[in-house]
Amino acid sequence: MAYEYPTMLDVAKINGSDAVVGLIEENINEAPEAQIFPARTIDGVVFKTLQRTVLPVSQFRAVNEGVEPKKSEYANKLVECYYLDNQMEIDVAAAGAVEQGGDYLKALEADGHMRSALQHMGSQVWYGVANDAKGFPGAQAIVDTANVLDAGGTTAATGSSVYGVRLGPKFVTMVFGNGHVFNVGEWRTQTITRAAKEMTAFKNSLEGWVGVQWVNKHAVCRLKDATADAGMTVTDAKLAQLLSQLKWVPDRWFMSRRSRYQLQVSRSATTNNDSQPLTFAPQPTESNGIPITVTDSLVNTEALTA
Repeated sequence: MAYEYPTMLDVAKINGSDAVVGLIEENINEAPEAQIFPARTIDGVVFKTLQRTVLPVSQFRAVNEGVEPKKSEYANKLVECYYLDNQMEIDVAAAGAVEQGGDYLKALEADGHMRSALQHMGSQVWYGVANDAKGFPGAQAIVDTANVLDAGGTTAATGSSVYGVRLGPKFVTMVFGNGHVFNVGEWRTQTITRAAKEMTAFKNSLEGWVGVQWVNKHAVCRLKDATADAGMTVTDAKLAQLLSQLKWVPDRWFMSRRSRYQLQVSRSATTNNDSQPLTFAPQPTESNGIPITVTDSLVNTEALTA
């Protein structure tokens, strides 16, 4: 059974932010990355992590014959958090016109901003600066070329990727700066300017320092350029071929809904409990023994890569 680590929601609960915990709990399914990736907080917004780059050499020896001492080689890797800022603003006139009351509208707006923030974070995990140039690097940019397999798709802008990820402190972890996941402040009344005219509004924000710690090159692999072209889709065989390139095993596959469907139709139909033949294989929950997580953060319109 795979190890389990504290997630973003666990960290928010530990830090005791009731407002943030409630918003995360209501919207955590919007981004399975936030639901599954381990998470931690740090003091400040930058830290260095130690990465082993070379293992020490082992060897046998004869009796009464010595060997030279060997050692590992290490490198410091800088991990940075980036500021995610969702500003909230409600005209007091709009708040007063809502039948359920102004507090209802404030809660509704905060809920929408948390949903948006989680979706944006999920996309950033995979696409990095291609998703938001001011955010943290994503898997697409950091994955080692030795851990990539091309599915061979040829139709432009219809590609998708499947990522295998190894989770945990030595591999991949979400990181939140300044000791907390997100801050949601108190709503305050403030005069704002719109089109050179003033109005009174309720103001708040959902803010936090967010990053992902990609510590080890053996932490992520990618099946790229999977399209709808014949023979260029996601299959168990292609994922097995990708695994054959690795010296490690991912904890989980992440893929789009289309990729899961392609995997499903590539499989042979089975029989049900009544021994009646099925015309369609069951929806996949794993491939090559590795669990599958479907995420809308991975799109089916990726540009094909060389």
